[in-house]
Amino acid sequence: MDTGTHFVMGIGLYGLAHLDPAVTSNPDMLYAALLGTVIGSQAPDLDTLYRLKGNATYVRNHRGWTHSSLMVLVWPTIISALISLFVPVSSLLTIWLWTCLAVFIHIFIDCFNTYGTQALRPFKSNWISLNIINIFDPVIFILHLIGFFIWYIYQPNAGVIFAVIYVCMVVYVAWRTIAHHRITKWTKRITKLEGKFTIIPTYRLRNWNVIVEMEDEVRMGEIRRRNFYWTGRISRADENHLATLKSKECNAVSSFLSFTSYGYPQVLTRENGYLVKWLDVRYYHKKQFPFVAVAHLDQNYDIVGSFVGWLSDKQAEKRAENIAK
Repeated sequence: MDTGTHFVMGIGLYGLAHLDPAVTSNPDMLYAALLGTVIGSQAPDLDTLYRLKGNATYVRNHRGWTHSSLMVLVWPTIISALISLFVPVSSLLTIWLWTCLAVFIHIFIDCFNTYGTQALRPFKSNWISLNIINIFDPVIFILHLIGFFIWYIYQPNAGVIFAVIYVCMVVYVAWRTIAHHRITKWTKRITKLEGKFTIIPTYRLRNWNVIVEMEDEVRMGEIRRRNFYWTGRISRADENHLATLKSKECNAVSSFLSFTSYGYPQVLTRENGYLVKWLDVRYYHKKQFPFVAVAHLDQNYDIVGSFVGWLSDKQAEKRAENIAK
């Protein structure tokens, strides 16, 4: 989820913590619980610091080990230990448990969007992305805002209020899961195509994006209020081009491919070599592929330059021209 949603969920979990007598026993425990749930809800996203080492490093590591099952135990231990240095807590275990819940929910809920996480590390490195809710889900965010408003009015009932909020959120995610399954079956039926179907949520509840991966091409479409539209397609003809195979050896492209299994190449011939564009079809929007990796190879198929990142078509084209010079 986005940073804002994780933040409001951290505050919401602090409200839920008011059900715990060990937390409400004294002001210091309440303060420590607030720190634990808010920091724990943000901690897995500290991998954003990898941006300092460049986009390729960030893409390779984002939502990797920081979102692993092992870190469900490690993050709370570090956070609760640091909190205890500044706040005189009467029960360190209580703070650890609430912080652990915050970290777990962060990692768990991230599995339900299109990015996904490597939550099974260190046991498995595959990505878990269930495509149930959008990176920013307005329903989850608004549910928390409603909870905060009611909490402001009925302050002594914070625990009960957020218990109800989180029951509603569980029901909502379950409903979205059922809706995703039904939409997938419906799309397969009306398109009558053979291939791998992926249905991707948007921030609009009734709108979904569609990817159909077939042997010779990939098609992209949209579902808007139960109406289906094809929006684009790309050929898979360049997958075995020598320039494509060589491009995988550069750091930018290998990082890109470590993050997505929905990357498809396009090879453009230039006077001084080849330009290989890797496009992540999951994020196709308004005729553009915002998440790309590009490699320039000379006529001997040696890599001259490359980059990876979230760019508009104009930005990607400009950077491609620069590395091709």
